[in-house]
Amino acid sequence: MILPEDKPLGILGGGQLGQMFTLAARSMGYQVICFEPEANCPASSLSQHQQARFDDIAALTEFAQQCSAVTLEFENIPVSAVQHIEQFCPVHPSSKALTIAQHRATEKNHLQQIGLPTTRFAVITTEHDLAEAWAHINGPSILKIATLGYDGKGQISVDSLPTLHTAFQQLDQRACILEAKVDLAKEISVILCRNAAGQHCCFPIAENRHVDGILDTTVVPANIQPAMAQQAQAMAVTLAESLAYVGVLAIEFFIDQQHTLMINEMAPRPHNSGHYSINACITSQFQQQVKMMCGFQPGSTHLHTPAVMKNLLGELWQTHPPAWQTLLNDPHCHLHLYGKQGARPGRKMGHFTCLDADLKQAAARAQQHMMRLQK
Repeated sequence: MILPEDKPLGILGGGQLGQMFTLAARSMGYQVICFEPEANCPASSLSQHQQARFDDIAALTEFAQQCSAVTLEFENIPVSAVQHIEQFCPVHPSSKALTIAQHRATEKNHLQQIGLPTTRFAVITTEHDLAEAWAHINGPSILKIATLGYDGKGQISVDSLPTLHTAFQQLDQRACILEAKVDLAKEISVILCRNAAGQHCCFPIAENRHVDGILDTTVVPANIQPAMAQQAQAMAVTLAESLAYVGVLAIEFFIDQQHTLMINEMAPRPHNSGHYSINACITSQFQQQVKMMCGFQPGSTHLHTPAVMKNLLGELWQTHPPAWQTLLNDPHCHLHLYGKQGARPGRKMGHFTCLDADLKQAAARAQQHMMRLQK
């Protein structure tokens, strides 16, 4: 079913992903309403902004009744809010997919049930679970809160049962998983698009490099063998099919030193590691998000130029505003600033993407630009 252009699309969340979704939707003829508790959010300058809490039932009802369909900007929206909206209009992805993506243990259990590999893990709900969890992993590991964690937040490395006890206290004894550390060779991600008719496609595999748990650099295409790229995309399709998923789905993978591929986590939305698609692909991940929720066929995900994307964090603004001239004067570079109010360390304020037929040249150019910005 193709959605009419005379009724707005809705998005829950108004951050930079909502902003980029709105830009794509507007270019395709759709108006957008974003539902976001914060004032002056990045999407609000481009869309109608309904400012309300996610537990405001009256506001959610008003929002849902105006929209032809609703999508998600991030995964930490209360499932109850999505379930309420689903009574009035389609939500893509669904509350079922969101429920699984929101809880690390639920997510990993689902992955294992459908035959997809994950890291070894143990579920911890109370202090009484710690000894059994440590006995199961029995080695260097990471304690992660089960819900609401992102960008490395809510994660503590542990190497013994005493340090596990201390870490559990530091995380306020919240429900967690203990995950075995991977002897990591690479991290990659797959961005998959699927519509309600089951038509799907994947973007080229991205290779990701993190600093302090936050994505720093994405390189596309990833330096992996074609067989592994096919395996990762096939695993992504298996996951999407198991959820009857509609929308854009990001899956992050670990590759260990033995060349074993395993799923780290999924995000039921466009992803930071897919931002390169805005400039380097025929169709961006945000255009796909609009297409999938509206019932169109997926656009081409062809990579027309190799790309290197770098995140711009709030640290760059701490002493003085960054000098963007070097980026804007580079004909091979694309700058994207999100318009956020207030820069702080670790906050994603923007990104830039360097394109070049020679991927090494794109990487060198991106590194040079970042060094200049950090001076």
